[in-house]
Amino acid sequence: MATELEELVGFLSSPSPPVKKAAVEIVRDLTGSEDGLLSLSMYASTVLPSLSQLLKEKKEVSEPAAEALINLSLNSNLATKMVEMGMIKTAMDVLYKPDSSITRLLVMLLVNLTQLDSGIVSLLQIEDEKMQGLFVMKLVRSFGRSSDETRDDPFDHVGSILVNISKKEAGRKMLLDSKRGLLKQILRQFDSTSPLRKKGVSGTLRNCCFEAENQLQNFLLISEFLWPALLLPVAGKKIYSEQDTSKMPLELGSALSIEREPWDDPEIRVEALESIYLIIVQEAGLRTFWSVNGPRILQLGYEDEEDPKVMEAYERVGSLLVHGSGTEEPSSETSK
Repeated sequence: MATELEELVGFLSSPSPPVKKAAVEIVRDLTGSEDGLLSLSMYASTVLPSLSQLLKEKKEVSEPAAEALINLSLNSNLATKMVEMGMIKTAMDVLYKPDSSITRLLVMLLVNLTQLDSGIVSLLQIEDEKMQGLFVMKLVRSFGRSSDETRDDPFDHVGSILVNISKKEAGRKMLLDSKRGLLKQILRQFDSTSPLRKKGVSGTLRNCCFEAENQLQNFLLISEFLWPALLLPVAGKKIYSEQDTSKMPLELGSALSIEREPWDDPEIRVEALESIYLIIVQEAGLRTFWSVNGPRILQLGYEDEEDPKVMEAYERVGSLLVHGSGTEEPSSETSK
């Protein structure tokens, strides 16, 4: 005889819309507790495909289905099962349907699934030579297009997906491929008013900088976006003199010659400094850094800095500028 939970899970596939709606709402509520998650995980082989199908329905059903999947995906075993059953493709297909009404939730689901190596491989479409990179290109384009003027931008969390995929070499190489031009599009978002976007851009760039030894040219090709993204967060609060700004490219000099919003997040400042370190440890990177008056910016930024961890990161970069070579690289652990 079927248990109550088995019956409930069966109702997710009911032909009756009211029954289906009631069932998915109960399942969504169950996923909000440890006990509920544990109980539902015993029926994962039925629950997950049923919820996946419901993502394609109207908002009153697809929204609780997406919320349930987000909660279930916090369990790494269930997240692995979702990736295996093609959940990333399903989420991307629904996300880019013209009438999609659960964009933010689907993006959050992708954030959770790309915590897994298998999820990253699935999103990069590594195993499909013809389609490889298509999902990432779509997400980057949406990240670049959507306006952070709206308080509730559904693509804000794409920054977290980019941080996740850039933890893997294959992801970094895709983002740094100059033919695709993805990193340039991402860097355009560095001065967004959304803290979530700023964090996403900063973490992604920092992870990509671990490829600086082999891909330095691809970084320097986008210098006009790279140096503002790296140097403005660590430039301090002062308005720079004309003597200083005259030795900088226009995009840096003009930003530093006026009053500007401070970069309050110390983690972003640390990541910017670690990225600078990874670039200037390469000789050509160091030369370019001098050519944009980078050392002067760090000198003035350090004078304003009060956070001990950030000061330490300034000093590590400073040791390269003084000695011309460094002894201690930033941790090779990519951004969380």
